[in-house]
Amino acid sequence: MKKIAIDAMGGENAPQAIVDAILKVRSELPDTKFILFGDKEKIKQSIPADKINDQLEVVPTTEIINDEDEPVKAIRQKKDSSMVVAARYVKSGKADALFSMGNTGALLACGIFIIGRIKGITRPGLMPTLPVQNSDKGYNLIDVGANAQTKPEYILQWAEMAAFYAKEIRGIENPRVALLNNGSEDDKGDEVHQKAYELLKNSDLNFIGNIEGNELMTGKTDVAAMDGFSGNIALKSIEGMASVLLHSLKDSLLNNGLMTKVGALLIKNAVNDLKNKYDTARYGGAVLMGINAPVVKTHGRSDYRPIYYTLKQIDKILDQNLIEDIKQKFAK
Repeated sequence: MKKIAIDAMGGENAPQAIVDAILKVRSELPDTKFILFGDKEKIKQSIPADKINDQLEVVPTTEIINDEDEPVKAIRQKKDSSMVVAARYVKSGKADALFSMGNTGALLACGIFIIGRIKGITRPGLMPTLPVQNSDKGYNLIDVGANAQTKPEYILQWAEMAAFYAKEIRGIENPRVALLNNGSEDDKGDEVHQKAYELLKNSDLNFIGNIEGNELMTGKTDVAAMDGFSGNIALKSIEGMASVLLHSLKDSLLNNGLMTKVGALLIKNAVNDLKNKYDTARYGGAVLMGINAPVVKTHGRSDYRPIYYTLKQIDKILDQNLIEDIKQKFAK
């Protein structure tokens, strides 16, 4: 049976949203066990008595890593925190994957310093999947903030891992890979990006060249590789703009008189289709690529829906034996 270690205390809606997601998904994943780490009483209060079965286990812990905690210091000092104990379960083989909605930096530190890097990977990269304009499969961005400073060889490794994920998990046979840069020409960017361009061009990847920020959501590429600093800004800009546009559209349709409201009813299905197309929840969480086991993060404000899809995502990663395949690839 596959086992997912879950930091049940991370995030604004924990543990209730996590429990709700597990209760919804567990019938679809009968060979998966969900191990929740955290305040035993709070977790048990979130689980109806008639819903407890062998797929659920609660491991009590006494500490919580908060969003304002300094990541490395927190995992060293809060040894009985829900996140750290969950990571140790994965390290020791008692669980196969780690999931959290908590402090991103602390989760990255748990992945790197407790679970450990894959041999041959210099720096792990954080990789979400986002929707695009003309495809239901979306695309991967890597790195979106695990590394503030970047070297060209890091970007190459991130692109290789992301392309491997796109093929094995998302079913894209020959994923297109692009480099986020400040222009489409091959001589654009600083020294890091120019050298990264050459490494990608000379690799076995299906490298299509540079991509600019305004092209990220168009479906031009299946993988967008980038330095972690730019990637974090790009990700948050995309998330922020999507939220603003959807709220602005809703306000415009509901607050501009009777005729506009009538028009809103007429286009209701089209608006719902648009909302569903750019629903990031259904793509699951961000994966810390380059770690010895799946480590996956969703937004701290998530309700049960993103968690539900992320648990299915983790289960598929385990089913496909993705991490072991990456280990073999980079061992060569």
